[in-house]
Amino acid sequence: MAVVLSAERLRCVRDHRCLFSNLSFQVSRGEILHLKGPNGAGKTTLLRGLVGLTTLVEGRIHWFPQDSSDDEKPNEKIWYIAHRPAVTLLQSPLENLRYSLTLHGIALPEADLWQALATVGLLGYEDVPSHQLSAGQQRRVGLARLFLPVEDQISIWVLDEPLTALDVSAVHQLKERILTFAGRGGAVIMTSHHGIDSDAVRSLDLEEAG
Repeated sequence: MAVVLSAERLRCVRDHRCLFSNLSFQVSRGEILHLKGPNGAGKTTLLRGLVGLTTLVEGRIHWFPQDSSDDEKPNEKIWYIAHRPAVTLLQSPLENLRYSLTLHGIALPEADLWQALATVGLLGYEDVPSHQLSAGQQRRVGLARLFLPVEDQISIWVLDEPLTALDVSAVHQLKERILTFAGRGGAVIMTSHHGIDSDAVRSLDLEEAG
């Protein structure tokens, strides 16, 4: 499978403490990279650095190193879902999905958006302002993006604790969706206290790189 991310000799320092250094790894299509380490090891910082939201002290990050055309606008091919849901509270779940797709220049039939919201248990809440939803429902609004049929446009998921605060059924459902996405050639970089049992999963312990 083609390499979608190559990270070379990454180093990050926060509050005069080195979180990780000399960190190098690659991620290929069809692969799930599971970042591990205790709280404070730098997992979230690394994810934010990969998508350009945090500046790392040293190192180089190459998206799509084997395809210069894809490398021109890599963020358009990435779903980044942070630990806190990126939900505009004045917008409804349906409006939030439309906005996310617009940012990536993706057009989908309205039925696909409704289906994604139904899949995550928000049937009947499509037009409710998100500030009226519970914290768990708001999280599902953010995760609904992962159930949109956009594999042709979005080839990488960067997920920070996506399984947190979900019930057992929802955890199983999202694990299956992650495996399906990887099975179709997508790449996933994620943190989670939950394991995913698959040969597609490779672990990277940041504590060993501190």
